[in-house]
Amino acid sequence: MKNKEMRIADIVEICGLQTLCCNELSNNKIKGGYASDLLSDVIGNSKAGDIWVTLQGHPNIIAVAKLKELAGIIIVNNRTPDEETLKKAQTENIIILTSKLPAFELIGKLYECGIC
Repeated sequence: MKNKEMRIADIVEICGLQTLCCNELSNNKIKGGYASDLLSDVIGNSKAGDIWVTLQGHPNIIAVAKLKELAGIIIVNNRTPDEETLKKAQTENIIILTSKLPAFELIGKLYECGIC
């Protein structure tokens, strides 16, 4: 399946996501998706422009997203990132979104949108 061109704002609307930080980046395009809670796995296998689905909420996720030039981070299971994480995301210009859904369901919705 080929990736459909989507903006972050599109998936926010379709998937019922909440933007916690850097809403000004919501027009950025998503090139693909990656899901993992293991930071070394994301570093080794994600690609620039991917939207990252995780349940992690600590500041190290921002460093990984910046390093890999990811489109943004979606934190699942109705989890809220640390305040330090939000401050770091603002400084590094990384959009953070949250979902009430578990990872499996959210990833299915993203796939239905054409993100693969």
